[in-house]
Formats: sequence, C-alpha cells, structure tokens
Amino acid sequence: MSSSDQQSVGDLQRKIQQEQDQLDASKSSSKEESKGVQTGTHDFPVPPLPQQHLAKPGIEADLELKPQFLAPGYKGSGKLEGMSAIITGGDSGIGRAVAVLYAREGADVAIVYLADEQRDAEDTKGYIEAEGQRCLLIPGDVRDAQFCRDAVEQTVKAFGKIDILVNNAAFQEHADSLEDITEERFDLTMKTNIYGYFHMAKAVLPHLKKGSSIINTGSVTGLEGSSKLLDYSSTKGAIHAFTMSLASNVLEKGIRVNAVAPGPVWTPLNPADQTPEQIEQFGSQTDMKRPAQPEELSPAYVFLASPACASYITGIVLPITGSVG
Repeated sequence: MSSSDQQSVGDLQRKIQQEQDQLDASKSSSKEESKGVQTGTHDFPVPPLPQQHLAKPGIEADLELKPQFLAPGYKGSGKLEGMSAIITGGDSGIGRAVAVLYAREGADVAIVYLADEQRDAEDTKGYIEAEGQRCLLIPGDVRDAQFCRDAVEQTVKAFGKIDILVNNAAFQEHADSLEDITEERFDLTMKTNIYGYFHMAKAVLPHLKKGSSIINTGSVTGLEGSSKLLDYSSTKGAIHAFTMSLASNVLEKGIRVNAVAPGPVWTPLNPADQTPEQIEQFGSQTDMKRPAQPEELSPAYVFLASPACASYITGIVLPITGSVG
C-alpha cells in the first residue's frame, strides 16, 4: 500500500470518528432520564419506588406499593387440573403469585408460612378460593424437620395426595462485611433457606408419583454472588446445586426437579432488608431498569410444574433476572 493510500485510510478513519463524535454529543445533550423497560401486557412500576422499611418477616399488606400478583392477562387452561401443591412462603410475594396461578390452572394449594404472617396467609387463601380451588393454611417453621413432615401429612390428609412441592421460604439480611455475620445469623439463613428445602423435599418425596415435580426458588445471587448478601447468596448457590443433584437422584422415579433464579422482585423480602433510600432505586440496576413484579415470575412455576409443558425438563436453573444473559 502506498503512502498516499495509507494517508487516505487515516483521513477516512478520522472522518468517521468525527461523525460519530458529533452524533454522541447530540445524543448526550438531549438524553432523557432512562425509564424502566415494559414488555408485558401492561406497565409495571419503575424506580423511584416508595421509600419504606418493613419489620421482619415483612408483611405484604403493609407495603405502600402493593405487589402485582393476580396476572390478569394469564388465562388458565387446566395445566394442573386435579393436582395438589404445597408452597413454602406461600403467603406473600412470589409464593402468593404462584399459589394463585396454580389454583387458576386447577390445583388445590397448601401454603406454609410463619405465624407472624397470618394476615397475608388469610388474604392469599381468599384469592385461591376465588379461583375455585381449596386452600390449606399451615403456619410453622421450615427449619424444623418434624414440622415439615407434619405439613406434608396435613396436605395429604386434606387433598389426598401431593403432586407439586414449591420450596420458596427464605430469610435475607444484608451485611457490609463477613465479620458482621454472627453464627446465629448464619445458622438462621442456612437453616431457613437450604435446610428447609431439604426437610420439605425429604418429607414430600414418599408421596410423589411419576409426573410429580419439585420446584426450588433460587436467585441471581446464587449465580453471580452478592457482596452484601454473603450468607444468603451462599444458600442460593447451594439450592441450585441441590436442584441439579436431586433431579439426577429421582429421575428414574419419573419425578422432575427444577429451580427458578429470580433477579430483583417487588416483594416484602427486600423492604424488610434494605434501607428506604436503597428501596427507592430497587431493581434499577437491571437492564430493564426496574424490579419484576411477582406475576412476571409465576407463569414459569406453572410451566415447570405442568407435565404437559415441561415433561422433558429437569435439573435446570431458569434465570428470570430482567437482564440480558
């Protein structure tokens, strides 16, 4: 290539660079504040969200901005007709949204919850019954293996069987440093989030038949880690591994085991952890620049539970994070 050709290439590169610089400058000067991305049947709330801090365990009825869980655009089609499910943490948040759609698809639902959450549980029962299905309320602590066995027996006695277990109950509390996490806190997080899943799965397994399924709620923090949620993200990573391992263990019985890994979701869990100032921008770090609403996750739990939809799917961790990839 001659020196004149090289010079013309340089001129061309600088010309393109200048054009792009001008475009960038014009976009920068007219740039508006980025708003949350909407891709559903209706719009969902975007930051800034109401500044609020809830006392644990977090009561949905106390939230100023009520989570959207009724999924008005979702029409039932009998995907879970004649089945019964037990959902831990089913009184509010993701658990409530899943319970409502399970009922809409024809399943009876037992929900496990802490006694402090009775008000939310009663509300959820009303929504399930409004869908034409039976609901059993079982207050208690999933850290207790005997309680988990009792909850399963109560469900079998009420509904005659169990087809679906959704492990969803969780405890979360942030910490700026590993040194801030006491052994008491670590035990509470571990025993709620992973021991509880283990106890429930072990208790329900003798009652599951071919076509039954277990669905565990994991988290994006179990995929990516979280600097402020060291113990919580550790349990979620353990849940993902437990899901894949149990899926292999029970596959020959015709039982499927899967997990959903949500990103930020507007439920009582986070306002009961973060400060009001942090909650105002909750979910804004996702590519969609907003948190999910529970009804944006619940259809995935229907899909994974339904033999008509997911009979060839087991051992997966399905990310629903509001971000690309």
